[in-house]
Amino acid sequence: MRWSRFFLYTLKETPKDAVTPSHIYLVRGGYIKQVAAGIYDFTPIGKMVLDNIRAIIKEEMDKAGAQEVMLSFITPYELWEETGRAKKYGDELLRIEDRKGQKFVLSPTNEESVVDLVRNYVKSYKQLPVNLYQINLKFRDEARPRFGLLRGREFIMKDAYSFHATRDDLDREFNLMQETYEKIFSKMGLDFRVVEADSGAIGGTGSREFMVLANTGEDDIVVCSECNYAANIEVAKRNHIKKENPVKTQEIEEIYTPDIKTIDEVSKFTETPKDFIVKAVVKKAVFDNGEEEIVVFFLRGNDELEETKAKNAVGAIDLVDASEEEIEKAGLIPGYIGPFGLPSNIKYIIDDDLRMAEELVCGANKKDYHIKGAGLLDANLLGNLTIYRDIAKVKEGDLCPKCGAPLKITKGIEVGHIFKLGTAYSEPMNATFLDENGKAKPFIMGCYGIGVSRLIAAAIEQNHDDRGIIWPKEIAPFVVDIIVGDVKKTDQVEFAEKLYEDLVNAGVKTILDDRTERFGPKIADFELVGFPVGVIVGKKLKNGKVEVRDRKTGEKFEVDKDVVFEKVMELINKD
Repeated sequence: MRWSRFFLYTLKETPKDAVTPSHIYLVRGGYIKQVAAGIYDFTPIGKMVLDNIRAIIKEEMDKAGAQEVMLSFITPYELWEETGRAKKYGDELLRIEDRKGQKFVLSPTNEESVVDLVRNYVKSYKQLPVNLYQINLKFRDEARPRFGLLRGREFIMKDAYSFHATRDDLDREFNLMQETYEKIFSKMGLDFRVVEADSGAIGGTGSREFMVLANTGEDDIVVCSECNYAANIEVAKRNHIKKENPVKTQEIEEIYTPDIKTIDEVSKFTETPKDFIVKAVVKKAVFDNGEEEIVVFFLRGNDELEETKAKNAVGAIDLVDASEEEIEKAGLIPGYIGPFGLPSNIKYIIDDDLRMAEELVCGANKKDYHIKGAGLLDANLLGNLTIYRDIAKVKEGDLCPKCGAPLKITKGIEVGHIFKLGTAYSEPMNATFLDENGKAKPFIMGCYGIGVSRLIAAAIEQNHDDRGIIWPKEIAPFVVDIIVGDVKKTDQVEFAEKLYEDLVNAGVKTILDDRTERFGPKIADFELVGFPVGVIVGKKLKNGKVEVRDRKTGEKFEVDKDVVFEKVMELINKD
């Protein structure tokens, strides 16, 4: 491709609403143009990156035995009613009506559609397993679309769905998809981690995320400093060890603590370390049937509540802060809530790290009083309905649940997610097959997603500098940019043309910058747009020299013009 004929226009100014490097450089580099909030057009060069990513995904999915389909972007609303997700999905589900009043949704995901497809054709266990995938447009009506392609409303996704007769076969496919995803992201030249994750609105169990490591990532990832343990902080676990309070109490006593409510105040007043003070977090749990209930979560004073864990512990779809008025109406005393002597109607959850803990300070459920020296050894003191769950957020320095080494927290961008759905969709949609005994059974399903357009942004977040993008060569729109220093010089143009033809004939994606622009802007565009290799054909050509630049390392070196082709090929193939 010749730059003078290519529909590619770069910008000098940073867009006002762009804060992440990927958003800034994708707009400035001419890859995308905003149409509306969270909706973007892809220019030819942006489409080239999309196609490169799509080709890698398709190659590996096909190798794994999955079959490509294309499901309708517009889905009948009645299918979403069958699974109950029409209400559960909330305002992010964009609903529309046609001229006849029939209701549809713009698909954010396609579990219902693919189940409807398969249940019409697959009738016997002999037709299983089957894995169907598509690379297609999706729409999720984000309340606050931001960060360009990282959190848009319209996006391109690879979603796959597998159907099985047995859970053992689902496990096999799930593991195969993990291996396939690892090959895909490795081929793209990305530094990523596979982490344990929460299933979220998709449902099911056995959830794993694929995170591209980047400082600008929205997700916190917990990783072990020694072994391969990794998990999204929403589900991360830690090793529980018995802790000894250095402050000993002869007997359990009720102490007067006037106007002392916060963890810091209680710790200072009682001279007790914060991790031996019981923190009470009161939330209002919202359930999918619309009901609400006050729930108290108890954890150590130096821990924080992890809300996804807490929601799962009580089966809620959301947790919201309870007002002081709502807390008091429930019979609780703000600032003095403890696990002993709670009103019988209050549901409460105790963090696993407090199980069997001793020498604790906690609220006495009595204004201006705390209990000192309390222990959770005797479940009878708490009542028969005491529930322990892992509800605390893992901290840097907590111990790995696998090997006991310290845990670290890093940032990541979710680019893939795989789930074991089981029968979460096939049962409500009455999608069944006949097993070897002729008995009707619901399909056992798996679900496997990759954010294709999001991968473009994630790759840039991981690969950029203060001048622009540094594309991994596997997904770069062009691998080599040949820059003609002065297009009025016949010798420069002719040499550049010959090198261009040689590289194209060798299968190298190459762009020839033959614009009448000055040399400085051409170099700036090379760095901004992010081509891996630059070849500068300039004044030194008359001395038999050409400059080659490695965008990733910043290395510049002169080579003899007679060996520049070999040097470029060596640079491309060195990794």
